[in-house]
Amino acid sequence: MAVITLANQLTLLRMLLIPAFVILTAYHFLGWALVTFVVAGVTDMLDGVIARWSNERTKVGEWLDPAADKLLLLTAFVVLTLPELNLTNKLPIWLTVVVISRDVIIVLTVAIVNLAVGPRTFLPSVFGKLATGTYVVTTVVVMTFNYLEQESVAVDVCIYASLLIALVSGLHYIAHAARVVNRR
Repeated sequence: MAVITLANQLTLLRMLLIPAFVILTAYHFLGWALVTFVVAGVTDMLDGVIARWSNERTKVGEWLDPAADKLLLLTAFVVLTLPELNLTNKLPIWLTVVVISRDVIIVLTVAIVNLAVGPRTFLPSVFGKLATGTYVVTTVVVMTFNYLEQESVAVDVCIYASLLIALVSGLHYIAHAARVVNRR
C-alpha cells in the first residue's frame, strides 16, 4: 500500500494551507484567509472519508491527520489572539493558553502513560472530536465577523463554548489515562 495516498495528500495540502492562512490574515486579506481556512477544513473531512472509502488507511495518515488538525487550529487560535493584527474580533489570550495547554497536557499524559505502563492506544474521544469541531466553528465565526468588520455575540458564544469543551475534553482525557494506568 502506498504511503502517500490521496487522503494523505489532502492532509499535506491542509498543512501547506496553514502558512497561507497566517499570511492572508496578517495582511488583512480576511476573505481569502477565511476561504483558505474553510478549504483546509474541507480537506480534513475529505481525507478521512477517502481513506475509509478506498480502504487506504495508513500509519502515516493516522499520525499526520491529527497533527495537521492540531497545527491548523492552534495556529489559527494564536493568530486570532495577536493584538498587533488589529482585528475587529480577537480571541482572548486566556482561551488560547487554555487550548494550547490542554493539548500539551494530553500529549504529556499519553507519553507518561506509555512510558509507565507500556504502549497504549488512545483513540479520540467524543469530547476530543467535539473540541475540534468547536474550535473550527469558533475560527470560522471569528474570521467571518472579522471579514465583515462587525462585532457579534456569536463570537463570545464561540469563545466560551471553546473554553468549556477544552476543559471538559482535557479532564476526560486525564480521567481516561488514570483508568488505563489503574487497570495495570
